[in-house]
Amino acid sequence: RVRVLEQLGGPREHVDGETTADEWEESRPPGDPLNIVAVECRRAPGALRLGAVPGLPDEAYEHDGQLTKRHVRAATLAALAPAPGELLWDIGGGSGSIAVEWMRTHPSCRAITVERDPVRAARITRNADRLGVPGLRVVTGAAPAALAELPQPDAVFIGGGLTAPGLLDACWQALPDGGRLVANTVTLESEALLADACRRHGGELVKLAVAHAVPVGGFTGWRQAMPVTQWAVHKTPDTSSGADR
Repeated sequence: RVRVLEQLGGPREHVDGETTADEWEESRPPGDPLNIVAVECRRAPGALRLGAVPGLPDEAYEHDGQLTKRHVRAATLAALAPAPGELLWDIGGGSGSIAVEWMRTHPSCRAITVERDPVRAARITRNADRLGVPGLRVVTGAAPAALAELPQPDAVFIGGGLTAPGLLDACWQALPDGGRLVANTVTLESEALLADACRRHGGELVKLAVAHAVPVGGFTGWRQAMPVTQWAVHKTPDTSSGADR
């Protein structure tokens, strides 16, 4: 609900008629320039619940299928462990969901997403604007070349392009001690790269599998989504050299 309170405390004090934000008419008279707008912030019936906790509904995003799905996204943000003021590199942004939800955890969190497809890069910008993080920086280009001039990250997420020559090593080298790296994949080729990286640098290698209940005739069964292999690691002086374990 919206009300415009004009000339408060004066002889011409006036309260403009109560309405709602989505019913506000552009053609309304401007009213007195000395005013306060009172807005009662309440979610409209049927609107998506978009809290600050990671794991927004998939339908909150405009996407073409390149989207880290809700449950895997929540697990990924937990592994990335955003803290106030930190900077994330989101490599292979897709729809930008990881970077968007990283920034939504705290107003001072920052993110740069790198996406080689200009159509997807534009889509990431729209998602960021709509979901309240217009400060998300979108770099259109292919990694690792597009990473060269970026400021040092506190954390890196790789959601695509793992098989690009030198990408994983470039991201690892960019991280300071104490930084975190999380990489997700659904392909065997990229999974082999993550297994080798885990052997060299340590960390945790897990497989995330989600199934949804769906109708099967007159009954209900499980439909399995593609399992996601995830490598999560903290960079420390002991692991930064990459010595074999």
